[in-house]
Amino acid sequence: MRISRLALGTALGLLAFSAHAATVSRLTPPSELFASGAVDPVISRFLPGQRFDLQATVRPDAGETVVGFQFLVDGVWVNGPLPVGGGPNDARLARNGLVTETGAAETCIREGKTTGASGCVLSAGLPSNAAVVSFRAYSNYTAGVHEFKVVARTSGGRAITATGNFEIVGLADGGRTAKNIIIMLGDGMGAAHRTAARVMAKGYAQGKARGKLAMDTFPVSGQVMTASLNSIVTDSAPGMANYVSGNKAANNEEGVWPDDTLAAFDNPRIEYLSEYLHMLQGKSLGVVTTSDVFDATPAANAVHTALRGNGTGIVDQFLDERNKTGLTVLMGGGRKWFLPNPSNSTSPQPTNGSQRAARNDYVLPSDIVSGWGVAPGKLDPERDLIADFIGAGFAYAPDNTALNAAFSRGAPDKLLGLFSYSNMNVSYDKIAARRGNREVVDAFGFPDQPMLEDMTDKALQVLARNPKGFVLTVEGASIDKQAHLMDTDRWIHEVIEFDRAVAVAQRFAEKNPDTIVIVTADHECSGAAIIGASTVSAAQLAADRLAGKNVVGLYEAAKFPRYAMAADGYPETTNVDNKMLIGYGANADRYENWLPSRFPTRDSQQPFPPAQSPANPNVRNKDEGALITGQVAGDQAAHTGSDIPLSAYGLGASHFTGTFDNTDVFFKLGQIAVGGE
Repeated sequence: MRISRLALGTALGLLAFSAHAATVSRLTPPSELFASGAVDPVISRFLPGQRFDLQATVRPDAGETVVGFQFLVDGVWVNGPLPVGGGPNDARLARNGLVTETGAAETCIREGKTTGASGCVLSAGLPSNAAVVSFRAYSNYTAGVHEFKVVARTSGGRAITATGNFEIVGLADGGRTAKNIIIMLGDGMGAAHRTAARVMAKGYAQGKARGKLAMDTFPVSGQVMTASLNSIVTDSAPGMANYVSGNKAANNEEGVWPDDTLAAFDNPRIEYLSEYLHMLQGKSLGVVTTSDVFDATPAANAVHTALRGNGTGIVDQFLDERNKTGLTVLMGGGRKWFLPNPSNSTSPQPTNGSQRAARNDYVLPSDIVSGWGVAPGKLDPERDLIADFIGAGFAYAPDNTALNAAFSRGAPDKLLGLFSYSNMNVSYDKIAARRGNREVVDAFGFPDQPMLEDMTDKALQVLARNPKGFVLTVEGASIDKQAHLMDTDRWIHEVIEFDRAVAVAQRFAEKNPDTIVIVTADHECSGAAIIGASTVSAAQLAADRLAGKNVVGLYEAAKFPRYAMAADGYPETTNVDNKMLIGYGANADRYENWLPSRFPTRDSQQPFPPAQSPANPNVRNKDEGALITGQVAGDQAAHTGSDIPLSAYGLGASHFTGTFDNTDVFFKLGQIAVGGE
């Protein structure tokens, strides 16, 4: 759909006076040209035809209002007709320069019309006559750096302008293209996390590793810089979104840039890899995680929001925009967001565990709906989202038994798996249950959960049904969550579980050579470091629970810890003689006895957390562990700004060498999938 030229003289109403100079205080997409006047580096980059929003916050002189606006790219007005030469069928695919197919424009003013769940309300600190002007779903096919400008016209006849730039990254003709993309994301997994898992799972003999992790066998490696748009230390939302949008997001935001409105779902959007390749090639999307599916990493493959915590709206958008993303598989925890909550209250907690609520749901403004061609959303805490997924053709599995049963007659067309109220149990406790110690999983109330490698295998079976290929993201989520809690035994176990899923993906790529697999992380968590090993036996360590630093063997005193692996692929116990010891560089205070905790530390996202779980690391082992003081406030370790490793296997793996930005991964994958290896 093409849009007609907007009338520049449309009045938006007289607003209150404020004393300030006329200016554009924010221009989107972000650019250094706007921020500092420098043309380099180019901050915002896109693949040819990738859609994104243009937006500006305009602050007129006191007593004036914004009555019209234009966006121009390379001097050409874009919130108007297609350029000369554009035909009726070339809106997305014809390489004709400027393209504005399905774009829509709108103005949000401080006291103006209501749009979105929170209304069209501007952020505090802006003058009362400020306006946010937007043009949605713009795209461009011409490679190179482009200048864009906003021109806002005021009721006093003034023009307020600002200029930025962006780049369209051209695709080379590289020959064979990858049909399938698999992103294995170990959340929070830095180099030390990988090394610790190798020490535990494989062991060393006179300084030589007795074996390698599956991810160690990938032939190509690189190093990723992980900063977000607004910090050298990212959180998981931009940490994932930057990989699959090619653009920097701010912390807590996914698939959007910051704006100056209070609504969480109306921010300027960037098209995801899944959306781009579904539009261009018809690929499917799969998202598999051990976390709650609303969490930052899974959501940052398909959901556009400025607030990663808005769970109801996030899971609704997974389904509502499935025709844009190609969503075919969604598995993990998070059932609490899918269960109806007619009371719209979570205090007291509903007996069904639901945490759906209108306050974290979504309604989109009309310009996003028309510009992006998406559903408007609805504030509906009473929605039975599981039933809606089933109605949309998804097979539903609430536990591992049902998951296996869903494949009894072959792979289903679509698959939804929700195996707990929130985050799934970690592998340390799932494996314990399979070996007969069920106290943790029974206390959580979900004793029949699949392992990540099983979920990965099932997802691949479903996605492989699409002859056009797929994008699959598999997250080992609790590497990060347990590193935050400084629960060493559990996060090392998580890396081992994640690596077993990596092996599943690798075997798939071996059988399907038109597949690229990358293994990486969104950031490093906790500043984990292998500091040495215990100088005493497991029995001695258990007997002297206040030993603390006195048992840390450094250098040659560390020797080579040995762990026996059971037939199920996991260590028989993590509490061995002379066990490996981990220190943390971004840790909070904790009490340390170097022993595995019987119950995992309290997970605040669980509707019904077990009473046996310690509240936090500040009280865990308090009466039987030595106090280790940390560098950060609070009771959890923090993310760090360290670079993280990336390993690649399959078609186009050679692109992933050297040191590169997390946003570069998007363009490498785009080249491999569209341009060719």
